[in-house]
Amino acid sequence: SVLVGLGLCVTMLGLGCAVELGQLGQQLRRPVGLLLALLGQFVAMPLLAFLLALIFALDEVAAVAVLLCGCCPGGNLSNLMSVLVDGDMNLSIIMTASSTLLALFLMPLCLWIYSRYWINTAVVQLLPLGAVSLTLGSTLLPIGLGVLIRYRHPRAADLLVKISLWSLLVTLVILFILTGTMLGPDLLAQIPASVYAIAVLMPLAGYALGYGLATVFKMPPHCRRTVSLETGCQNVQLCTAILKLTFSPELIGSMYMFPLLYALFQSAEAGLFVLAYKMYGRDSYKQDTLGEEEDTDISYKKLKEEEVADTSYGTVTTEEHNSIQMEPTQTAL
Repeated sequence: SVLVGLGLCVTMLGLGCAVELGQLGQQLRRPVGLLLALLGQFVAMPLLAFLLALIFALDEVAAVAVLLCGCCPGGNLSNLMSVLVDGDMNLSIIMTASSTLLALFLMPLCLWIYSRYWINTAVVQLLPLGAVSLTLGSTLLPIGLGVLIRYRHPRAADLLVKISLWSLLVTLVILFILTGTMLGPDLLAQIPASVYAIAVLMPLAGYALGYGLATVFKMPPHCRRTVSLETGCQNVQLCTAILKLTFSPELIGSMYMFPLLYALFQSAEAGLFVLAYKMYGRDSYKQDTLGEEEDTDISYKKLKEEEVADTSYGTVTTEEHNSIQMEPTQTAL
């Protein structure tokens, strides 16, 4: 519990350190990132989690764990992956920060709406929406502290951002090791195959939904990659903290492992996304960039040629004019 709480605080502190007040003001004037975060994290992903829970006929405990993960805001993993695919880093950070702030109100609402299907079960009747809101509210303090550090000490903020990204990976690895050591492989054996299938399909479908959403908004390719990663990557530290701190172990059981499984597969699939881009997409990205530079260079050359042509034309005119003036002078002589 201490490790989960500390990991969540460090992650939220790093998120706050990555946000600049100037960027927030710009996004408020043109709230495209805010709108995409709203649609991706609190419309597309909760609906996707709900449909997968119905399709695979999950029991109420597994369904709540899947819904909780689907209703979470974006995670810091997307910021790291956006850098690796030459995405829009400002858009990535703004979407993550916006979805985290919106989660304070929208995450309990989404949980309440989509858990109605299992309302007659004990786990849904005991669903601690107040504790969920309290946990979300507690994340505002490290985020605000991070924004303040960015404003007053930019170099320290850059260092904290790097620390938070590494702590994300280290925390997940430690949680896997501790869970496997303390609870043993029997816990993993208790998880149904359908839950494993959802852990594989859900982030993959989230990436596809995010890309389609950015395409609808007619965003450039690097922004589409960014929105795709932002939509599929969930804040699994927050999901783990809520499951750990608000549900009793007897009630949640082996479903405590679902966000960890989701983190494993979302990281692996995002890694494949990055690998495919490095192998195939980056060349086209460079060609597009070079093409733009060549077009600019050609335009510049044409402009210079036109300037030279104009100068020579003026010279000829001047010479012709001088010759016309000289002829009357010779006749007079």
